[in-house]
Amino acid sequence: MDLNDIRQEIDSIDNELIKLLEKRMDCTKAVGEYKRANNIPVLDQNRQRVILDKVENTCEKYPQQIKFIFEDIMNVSRMSQTRIISKNSFKENTQTISTMPTGNVKVACQGIRGANSHIACNEFFDDCDLSFYKTFADVFDAVEKDEADFGVLPVENTSGGSVSDVYDLLMSHNFYIVSAKAMSISHNLCALKQSTFEDIEQVWSHPQALSQCSSFISKNNFSPIAHSNTAIAAKKVMEEKRLNCAAICSKLAAKEYGLQILKEDIQDYNKSTTRFIVISKKLYISENANKISLCFNVEHEEGALSKVLNMFSLLGLNLTKIESRPMKNAEFDYLFYLDFTGNLKDKSVMDFLCTLSEEVKVFSFMGNYYED
Repeated sequence: MDLNDIRQEIDSIDNELIKLLEKRMDCTKAVGEYKRANNIPVLDQNRQRVILDKVENTCEKYPQQIKFIFEDIMNVSRMSQTRIISKNSFKENTQTISTMPTGNVKVACQGIRGANSHIACNEFFDDCDLSFYKTFADVFDAVEKDEADFGVLPVENTSGGSVSDVYDLLMSHNFYIVSAKAMSISHNLCALKQSTFEDIEQVWSHPQALSQCSSFISKNNFSPIAHSNTAIAAKKVMEEKRLNCAAICSKLAAKEYGLQILKEDIQDYNKSTTRFIVISKKLYISENANKISLCFNVEHEEGALSKVLNMFSLLGLNLTKIESRPMKNAEFDYLFYLDFTGNLKDKSVMDFLCTLSEEVKVFSFMGNYYED
């Protein structure tokens, strides 16, 4: 039997499978209509477990492989039933699509003028009433109390990873991500206008910036001094007026605090990238939204997370981020944060999220937004 003969046999089997799967989907539709009429939930864990155990015990060959195939079939069937039943709070709560305003709004920003978050605000908003707050929690409180319409915060850095506190605050406040942008961060050596490069003995900055410029600092025998923020370091250089001290900060911070740039782009490697988000109490979903963020928790069952992730694969959805965080007040229980490309206007995406929202222990939709 040559390759062409084998492929012809596979094609023949596939044709039979297609007809049988169509019949099965017709039955799935009938089940969905029955469940809708009798107010029965889509997911029946016991029924699913019985079917999968039967498949595994019946197969004489390839029991695990065929079981995986049946799991995919059942995932698609549940999404089909969810679409039929169509009584889903997630779907009802995400029907309004409106574009986030970018002008004449109040915006809360963590840090001070010249910080990278300030630069991000200028990228997100054409014109806004900008206020600065000391901590991430203060930004969330400002939005909660309607002191600000939006908040701008960093959530991820290519060298430092995720800013976990921001994700925790998103969950505790039940806010939405309404826009996101990845920005290249440039580190510059900035000092008083009277200083020369040869005068510098100390460099002040945020610990992460100092780390990212460690080779430059070591090469020039500078003493690194940590500060809470790159812009705060620049401000202190201006205030203390010490000729031998320089800040590692942004060009905007140098401009804000009247410093000269002694050397540009002093980071050890190519510019690091920080991802910033805009948060809001109100859900905004723009027409060109291309990213969705979720947080969920699954049962402590074998393969529970794998089943969820496999559904993404089935729909061809591109996961761009996944990480786990321990749940507060729960031993060895974890929340999973996911970002993936998609838009709720896509019927298959909506059906999938409706299904997922009903099948996991904890489900939090964190936004559908546009990201460059």
